[in-house]
Amino acid sequence: MTSDLIDDLTWRGLIAHSTDLGALRAEMDEGPISAYCGFDPTAPSLHHGNLLQILTLRRLQDAGHRPFGLVGGATGMIGDPKQAGERKLNSLDVVKTWTEAVREQLGRFLSFEGGNAARVVNNYDWTASLSTIDFLRDIGKHFPVNRMLARDVVRSRLDSGISYTEFSYVLLQSMDYLNLFREHGVRLQTGGSDQWGNITGGVDLVRRVSGAKVHALATPLVTKADGSKFGKTESGTLWLDESMTSPYAFHQFWLNTDDQDVVALLKYFTFRTRAEIEELARQVSDQPSLRVAQRTLADDVTTLTHGADNTARVKAAADALFGGGELRELDERTLAAALGEAPHIDVPAGSLPTYAELLADTGLVASRSAARRTVVEGGAYLNNQRIADADSSPTSADILPGGWLVLRRGKRSLAGVRCGQ
Repeated sequence: MTSDLIDDLTWRGLIAHSTDLGALRAEMDEGPISAYCGFDPTAPSLHHGNLLQILTLRRLQDAGHRPFGLVGGATGMIGDPKQAGERKLNSLDVVKTWTEAVREQLGRFLSFEGGNAARVVNNYDWTASLSTIDFLRDIGKHFPVNRMLARDVVRSRLDSGISYTEFSYVLLQSMDYLNLFREHGVRLQTGGSDQWGNITGGVDLVRRVSGAKVHALATPLVTKADGSKFGKTESGTLWLDESMTSPYAFHQFWLNTDDQDVVALLKYFTFRTRAEIEELARQVSDQPSLRVAQRTLADDVTTLTHGADNTARVKAAADALFGGGELRELDERTLAAALGEAPHIDVPAGSLPTYAELLADTGLVASRSAARRTVVEGGAYLNNQRIADADSSPTSADILPGGWLVLRRGKRSLAGVRCGQ
């Protein structure tokens, strides 16, 4: 199974860097190992980039190995150095709250039962009581300053300035590997390729302190086929917390994946087999208009992240919004989330404008005269019912749960109207 795992990770394109893949394969072939990945609580939720790392841990667990999800209650107090400048330092209470949120999110993806049950640990537990003298003597002496200065992110900040706090981040993260190696026998660290310097710092620290050879591998930075950044929605970051990115918006994001990107993302973010993905790739090539691969990707990733029930709800909402279902059967929260992603306006409930005004004000048409032409041509709809008179207005009976009206022009152009209560 281990050989199959390494081969599968390689085929999926999930290994951007590794310390010694042959040695790792040989050690895994001898029996299960323990592996970890760290997640700093620098926001109230994890995001799509973290999801790739979580799923890598799950692939290891599915192959029989034991995953450790490390929540950076200590490192999250500092933050990994970034190119643009110093990070904002969050308070201990804020980081504690975010730490619990991250711990809960990890629990959705990993199994905490069985012989290789996952475990979530917090590096604050072994860092908070460490004295400055012990930290400098036991950890700091193993880090040559010239090597720390050679790191890209540090070198790029030398002119603009970098604090000793961020400069020392690599020591804290490396100490995590050493502690997990000592306390739990962890012998593999995974992470994103942008963390490779920190990851290899931990490998080197374990070797310097104990003489042991441990392993590391990094997944690639996920980009689009044109090289642009992947994972931004219209409203910003693609979060895993449904209060920050709704399941509807989450599903729509994956559903709108470009044909050039969808096969790679199926390999990265789903557990579809090689045969299944190759068949989906064939359909992308032969019948791209059906978008079978995109629907599979959206369904699988949304189910992994938000559960099958939420996936069913958001698919029903998408169908209903575009005429394939009954809008009044949708739950209020899903309807609001779906229309929140579309162009929408607010109007007073007591004096609803005419359809011509609503179609123009929502941007579905360029003007009220264009709205009248659209109505005459039979291309304007309210709540999936064709509008007959552009100069008439909706009534209170038309208002859906949550105070919404759904306007549509043609088959695909959608807008919402939120009526005041």
